[in-house]
Amino acid sequence: MTNALIKQLNSNNAGFDEQLTTLLAWDEKDDLELHKQVLGIISEVRNNGDKALLTYTNRFDGCQFTHPEQLELSPQLLKAAWESLPAASANALKTAAERIKAYAEQQKLSSWHYTETDGTRLGQQVTAIEKVGLYVPGGKAAYPSSVLMNAIPAKVAGVNSLIMVVPTPKGETNQLVLAAAHIAGVDRLFTIGGAQAIAALAYGTVTVPAVDKIVGPGNIYVATAKKLVFGKVGIDMIAGPSEILIICDGNTDPDWIAMDLFSQAEHDENAQAILITTDADFLAAVSASIAKLLPTMERADIIAQSLKSRGALILVKDLSTAANIANRIAPEHLELSVEDPETLCKAIRNAGAIFMGRYTAEALGDYCAGPNHVLPTSSTARFSSPLGVYDFQKRSSLINCSASGASELGKIASVLARGEGLTAHARSAEYRIK
Repeated sequence: MTNALIKQLNSNNAGFDEQLTTLLAWDEKDDLELHKQVLGIISEVRNNGDKALLTYTNRFDGCQFTHPEQLELSPQLLKAAWESLPAASANALKTAAERIKAYAEQQKLSSWHYTETDGTRLGQQVTAIEKVGLYVPGGKAAYPSSVLMNAIPAKVAGVNSLIMVVPTPKGETNQLVLAAAHIAGVDRLFTIGGAQAIAALAYGTVTVPAVDKIVGPGNIYVATAKKLVFGKVGIDMIAGPSEILIICDGNTDPDWIAMDLFSQAEHDENAQAILITTDADFLAAVSASIAKLLPTMERADIIAQSLKSRGALILVKDLSTAANIANRIAPEHLELSVEDPETLCKAIRNAGAIFMGRYTAEALGDYCAGPNHVLPTSSTARFSSPLGVYDFQKRSSLINCSASGASELGKIASVLARGEGLTAHARSAEYRIK
């Protein structure tokens, strides 16, 4: 069944699997012309450095920079932005930062080792990535939460140099973003954006240092550039449209559920908002709430298009079926708006972040709950995890053989190496055999 605002599906009906597959389909086609354009920008920055950065920044962002030194904002300017904030904004930013840091501290990986009976010592050494680049969208949009969510785990991990880039169209900066950079510990900030910023971070210029990994959200040019420089540097992920899936037993206020669906649908027309419920009357009530509340929203047109093209209200026979569908969807955000979320959570295998109970709105996770809001999308939660401290740490294996350990292991390695036809491997190991 379909109404004017959002599709309604029933998991018991024939053809549901095909309907769900169609609903979930998201295949952002690679645009060859876009790839060529981005490759050209990367090549220009790689070959001409600061000169290309100035050219592209002036062209795309409407700036009038003449010297590369103008591309960097001083730490004093970031501090001044923090000190100029109204008390309510400063308190909100500070509290969110403290909560994100407290959660991140629990994620740190530790080095470890163990010693075998013959004295051979094996282990793992954990070290931080040395230099990280953080891309933050800029201009009229303000995403201080993105600064906190990306920068704080990096600093908790021990990243030595955190380089932030943010476009400033026509020189317009956002005080909240600059203030967030200050309290999150960003080391240097450059007012550059787009594919040219990604290229500068990947290859370095005289002014912008090259980094080891690039994180942070951006538009299609930024995402394409991150794809193309991967291998030269690490990247966090390639994010698709935002998603929310809500499982509800029918006992939550339908207005709450409608607004939770809106909270993701308002991102853009390609965002996906889905409700799964066991109660047909509740499904109708949420549909009515959507119709009632939609006209009150500032981004009503975007929400309406998102719900119409990619949203759905799905009726299922029980919560077990709901969990199975959720695992198939593998959503970015999953709300368990049920009486016993702890039990239902045990059935969930695939989700970026799980919001437990009727009072835990997904929006809290976006800003201040503590866990990271950088999450896998487009069903990649089947094999990916939220951004965390571990994304800014590396692991090195430690192997320290005793003389007797090397002798015994050498015998094994010799057999396996000769079986693979690698004689030098075998002889290298055999030299240590007593």
